[in-house]
Amino acid sequence: MMPFDSFRLAPLLFALQAGLAFSAPPPANGIDRTGFDTSVRLQDDLFGAVNGRWLKDTPIPADKASFGSFIMLRDKSDERVRGIAEELAKNTGAAPGSIEQKIGSYYRSHLDEAAIDRAGLAPLAPWFSEVDALKTKADLAALMGRLQGIASVPVPLAVDADPKEPGINRLATWQGGLGLPDRDYYSGTEDRMLRARGAYFVYLSALFQLSGDADATRSAETVMALETRLAALQWSRVQNRDAIKTYNPMTVAALAKSAPGFDWQRNLVAAKLPVIDRLSVSQPSYVQGFGRLVAETPMATWRLYLRARLLDGSAGVLPKPFRDASFAFRGKALQGLESPKPRWQDGTASLNSALGEGVGQVYVAKYFPPDHKARMQQLVANLLAAYGQSIDTLSWMSAPTKARAKEKLGKYMTKIGYPDKWRDYSKLEIRDGDALGNALRAGRFEYERSAAKAGQPVDRSEWGMSPQTVNAYYNPSFNEIVFPAAILQPPFFDMAADDAINYGGIGAVIGHEISHGFDDQGSEYDGDGKLDNWWTEADRKAFKALTSQLVAQYAAYEPVPGHPLNGELTLGENIADLSGLQIAFKAYHIALGGKDAPVIDGFSGDQRFFIGWAQVWRDKAREARTLQLLTIDPHSPARFRADGAAVNHDGFQQAFGTKPGDKMWKPSEQRIRIW
Repeated sequence: MMPFDSFRLAPLLFALQAGLAFSAPPPANGIDRTGFDTSVRLQDDLFGAVNGRWLKDTPIPADKASFGSFIMLRDKSDERVRGIAEELAKNTGAAPGSIEQKIGSYYRSHLDEAAIDRAGLAPLAPWFSEVDALKTKADLAALMGRLQGIASVPVPLAVDADPKEPGINRLATWQGGLGLPDRDYYSGTEDRMLRARGAYFVYLSALFQLSGDADATRSAETVMALETRLAALQWSRVQNRDAIKTYNPMTVAALAKSAPGFDWQRNLVAAKLPVIDRLSVSQPSYVQGFGRLVAETPMATWRLYLRARLLDGSAGVLPKPFRDASFAFRGKALQGLESPKPRWQDGTASLNSALGEGVGQVYVAKYFPPDHKARMQQLVANLLAAYGQSIDTLSWMSAPTKARAKEKLGKYMTKIGYPDKWRDYSKLEIRDGDALGNALRAGRFEYERSAAKAGQPVDRSEWGMSPQTVNAYYNPSFNEIVFPAAILQPPFFDMAADDAINYGGIGAVIGHEISHGFDDQGSEYDGDGKLDNWWTEADRKAFKALTSQLVAQYAAYEPVPGHPLNGELTLGENIADLSGLQIAFKAYHIALGGKDAPVIDGFSGDQRFFIGWAQVWRDKAREARTLQLLTIDPHSPARFRADGAAVNHDGFQQAFGTKPGDKMWKPSEQRIRIW
């Protein structure tokens, strides 16, 4: 799962969870029987049997779109960050410019809603002045460059490892600038898409009216029409998963020639990227269409559009009417929320985005014991060994490709808990009583930090997530797997539980991330992180035949009646779930060292492994949120992640003695085995 609060190239990181507290202490053996539904047989529905009672008895909190293992653990992490932030916020005597002062001032200012209400739109006035002063298309290009990191713009820019030269950082473009969650929302004919467009129009009208626009309805219509044209140019999420098609290196001169109408050089200079040898244009047809759109669209329309993007992006730190309008659209209409999240939790989210590693230093010192890291290192070693053994036994892959796969596996880098080198925030200015200004400066600071790396050697010690993030990821350009401290807690990782639960939980998470290096997109990168086809043609064909079966399996699932999963969009994550579970099971048996696992609480070791897996995916979501995720999320809903991988697993079928007639039964010859 991967948050994109700050723009990163979509194919770059493959995360465990996209957007999703154990309130009670975990049981000593790691199995939470209180959540079981004893009326459901494990052989019929692993997810439902392990989580059914919890699903029936647990309401989704009013301020959440979904609730479950991930969300509860994130709540726990947020509570810890809250404690850190509140303690520092009380210390008004911290040295000016110190990380303690910045954390305290940022959090204190974000929570001071009275000061935010008094400030009104004054903090945005300088930006509105720049928007109002726009006269030419060159001015527009320059302002969009200055807005990188400040507001959503049609062509976001980011600097990361060049896919073909992973030792060098280079610039890449992406597509963006929409107020609705995805391009399909602008053209979809389903009722939910029509309702979303209607709610968005109401929201845009409210933003313009609240900011003093005397013709708010017409302004909203103008912006909606422009965004609809932008959306029609954009690539689908399935297309954007393709690492090869989204890598299109060229010079700035070549970009200007292929996409005239937009002053790319003025844009890049204003974006702090004055000297670029070459860049990758991720969606060539999009930037070409964008250039035409700029040329054809009156400046008055662009001024309204940029005003809307500034208001929308800043709504959380604008006066209450703006905050209420944002929640009515983004919370209630799109996700079905009943109330906003508590202000303190909104504050921790904003703080983590602005000063994540600064907070992380304190978090790790308080909440991440060294023995957790040592236990994880052993788990990772066993998972990597199991993956190597699995590659050796593949029947569908030839010897030359197996050798390259083993080479790649041998070059994996593992990061656990926290970075060895912390980020420097000394140049980020944080002021008391300036919540909006702090957020804008933090966004631009992070953007400029990234932009400054263009043309520079890649620093492989950098992390893409803070330690207090409940998530994990694989980065193909670094060929690394990363596990922040906050995910190394129950139900994923429990120092008190036996190996079966831990391998079914965090072991499968480790396997999931390892497997991303060998999914349909990660497998395009070699062991050095280079985008390079190291497969024989026959092996790639055999791999695609296997993965097409997985596409068909998940496309048959309907999380909401009449709304099937997109098997193509979710393919990479489904491969990682399936392969990660299979490898974790092998690693668990490596850890047993040939000994029989004890029976605990009536379950064998193998049975506990799969129960641990199902507990990890304990989750329920509002229908509005589920429908939204079916459009934008590369992960399958929790139930289908749990059961969809297990049904293909020989170990699951054997552990629970499934047979024809059981709903989880799948004949051996039909089970999908990839890695």
